[in-house]
Amino acid sequence: MDTRKNAFWDALCDPGQRPFAVELDSPVNGNISRFMAGARELRDGGADLITVPDSPLGQARMDSCMTACKLKRELGIDVMPHLACRDRNQIAAQALMMGLCAENIENILLVTGDPIPASNRESVKSVYNFNSRTLIAFADRLNKSVLPAPFRIFAALNVNAHNFPIQLRLAKEKEENGAVGFLTQPVFTEKALENLRFARETLGGRLLGGIMPIVSHRNALYLDRQVAGIRVDEKTVALYEGADRERGEAVALELSCNMAKRMEPFVDGYFLVTPFSRTALMVRIMEAIRNA
Repeated sequence: MDTRKNAFWDALCDPGQRPFAVELDSPVNGNISRFMAGARELRDGGADLITVPDSPLGQARMDSCMTACKLKRELGIDVMPHLACRDRNQIAAQALMMGLCAENIENILLVTGDPIPASNRESVKSVYNFNSRTLIAFADRLNKSVLPAPFRIFAALNVNAHNFPIQLRLAKEKEENGAVGFLTQPVFTEKALENLRFARETLGGRLLGGIMPIVSHRNALYLDRQVAGIRVDEKTVALYEGADRERGEAVALELSCNMAKRMEPFVDGYFLVTPFSRTALMVRIMEAIRNA
């Protein structure tokens, strides 16, 4: 069996480190230059890994896996492409994972995937040959039987769920099926932080605590009301009222660092979500967290 060094996994397993995985959306068209510049800024600013979503919100973006391969080849940074159940049957999923293995991709995040927007469902159809748990089990079987270098399989954990014990039960099933770590939804509320603590006590896998900088009052309201799996409390929303871009980013920096400090006892690393391609803000946040 091929035994490749997985620097990001090694950092997650080191009690003295809390590495940064930073999410960066791939382009909505064929022009990748701005994306690559942003990824380079993240790498140079301290990101340990870049994770690329798989057409979030059910809207087409540049393929997450091809984009991740390009990042690793050209920038030399560890990557974690998302693979959603929404768009691939078993044949396509296996073919893609074999290709990722050949491209020396070591970490993957397997998720259900956001549904197709209602306005597009007449022309765009979902596949859902898997759910996230069965896709993890399928990837684990490939690890053991087909792939010369097995993936570290990560999964999502919604710490904002109203009925969090159900999410923990599903997470335990994901672990039993082969998941070794979890990236959580962004933590904004006391309840979500308490759920993260509960997850630490219950799960055996590595935990990366989710941090998403809110950059404006409108952004805060949208996340709370429109994005599944995210909750923003009224106190946080109020901090952005009347704030311009500079003030909004200053509030985001302070809140993100405070949350990182509070979740530190419960996590092995941080999962930072880049808003609106603002990679310079993410570099400031990583620096502040490291220096706290």
